[in-house]
Amino acid sequence: MTKLLETKLLTIRFGGLCAVDCCDLCIDQGDLYGLIGPNGAGKTTVFNMLTGVYLPSDGTVHFDGKLVNGRNPVKVARLGMSRTFQNIRLFDELSVLENAMTGAHQHSRINLLDSLLRTKRHYREEDRQRDKAYRLLEFMGLEDRAGLPAKALPYGHRRRLEIARALATDPKLLCLDEPAAGMNTGEKAELAALIRRIRDELKVTVLLIEHDMKLVMGICEKIQVLEYGKTIAKGTPVEIQSDPRVIEAYLGGG
Repeated sequence: MTKLLETKLLTIRFGGLCAVDCCDLCIDQGDLYGLIGPNGAGKTTVFNMLTGVYLPSDGTVHFDGKLVNGRNPVKVARLGMSRTFQNIRLFDELSVLENAMTGAHQHSRINLLDSLLRTKRHYREEDRQRDKAYRLLEFMGLEDRAGLPAKALPYGHRRRLEIARALATDPKLLCLDEPAAGMNTGEKAELAALIRRIRDELKVTVLLIEHDMKLVMGICEKIQVLEYGKTIAKGTPVEIQSDPRVIEAYLGGG
């Protein structure tokens, strides 16, 4: 397997608090990898270090063979790492299609002059981005809502749109931060199927933070568990479910 993401001794401190302590991640191309743990375990903080939102206090992040420490989120995204957020961040007044198109701007082939003069290249690029965004909406089951304002979508569909926008950046690694939060049982089942299709059909590696254990254990092949910023277990779903440290720290002994 080709190694896609690797962190070594990844650490961040906020004043006297060590939020993440020596976190080692190793994700191969094609993985469907789960990062779990109780509230406050440091999971989203890890995402923020991976994607350039936070600068680690110590340790390294290598993505696709390149050191990404110190790169801002835009540069990290251009390397091929995209993410969603716990709290949905859409452009509510823009249409569903336009929201998806904003992700496609990441690799725009036009310059400022093309945009100002509305050149042929500008319109060709706009058509390319629109077509790409629409195909992703079809993949996510949102094509019939393409013309609606994003604010008109029900909650579960807003989550799907955020994933579609992230996919429009052409990621090699898609980092999903609690994508099932607020969803009902049926929506979670549909989301699980979509995540599998993203990996299997679009060939995008997935790193998933999620509190719903049924979803995580059902789709992730490798799982890493954090508690108070430290890794306490790594393994397959079966290994994680039977690990006494995980049962005590996260699964409540049940």
